[in-house]
Amino acid sequence: MSRPEETLPPDLFYSDAESRKYTTSSRILSIQSSMTHRALELLNLTTPSLILDVGCGSGLSGEILSSVPTSDGGPHIWIGMDISASMLDIALQRDVEGDLLLADIGQGVPLRPGSIDAAISISAIQWLCNADSTDVSPAGRLARFFGGLYAALRRGGRAVCQFYPRNEEQRGMICTAAIKAGFGAGVLEDEPGTKNAKLYLVLTVGGGDVPKGDITGVVNGMEGVHIMDERRGSKRGIHTADEKKGSKKWILKKKEQMERKGKIVKANSKYTGRKRRIAF
Repeated sequence: MSRPEETLPPDLFYSDAESRKYTTSSRILSIQSSMTHRALELLNLTTPSLILDVGCGSGLSGEILSSVPTSDGGPHIWIGMDISASMLDIALQRDVEGDLLLADIGQGVPLRPGSIDAAISISAIQWLCNADSTDVSPAGRLARFFGGLYAALRRGGRAVCQFYPRNEEQRGMICTAAIKAGFGAGVLEDEPGTKNAKLYLVLTVGGGDVPKGDITGVVNGMEGVHIMDERRGSKRGIHTADEKKGSKKWILKKKEQMERKGKIVKANSKYTGRKRRIAF
């Protein structure tokens, strides 16, 4: 059976009928509730917080955020962001407590810098790995999303994104984009090796109450979370002879930078960076 994200873009796949079907399915309600509670556990919030729900759909996760008891650090205030107007319309009909925002996460997160305490995302970010047309770059969309999310979170904030990558390549693409945006990143896998396996990308932002701004240290202290980036000292600013302007290494680096910005670049080949003979 084909995956939803491989058939249509999310704003077209989640029509009025599909959105109602999703929201009223007892199976989906159970799975969504379980994953949202797991994400909250990983966020480890001790006080009422402002949370961004990325790909909020019809507000199923948001209802759980609003109902967290005081003894567990709630209730939380939340903002829901989704590209499907049909999903958000059902959320309005259900009179959810959060504020709703119709937006494409692949274009960034349109919130004021440092304005949210935390973020969750349930079964949404894998949609960014699919190109609906030739002028869409999955790497660029991931870069804009994680860059926008990093900016919107306060220093010391966390985000937990549950996702279903199609393969190891997609998993690596998502994790790499988060790390390049500046996050400390780790992956937790529940029920590994089974058909019910679920991946959680745990992201932290340096500063705030994080000791010495050590973003990876927070992830490292979480049980069962595998660190994706050790962040050892970089050699930024040091250029070797192979990296001089116009060299193959320099050209490949520039193409990678342009792709991260969402630009469309030509695929690399054996001719990339090759010197041309001077013709007289």
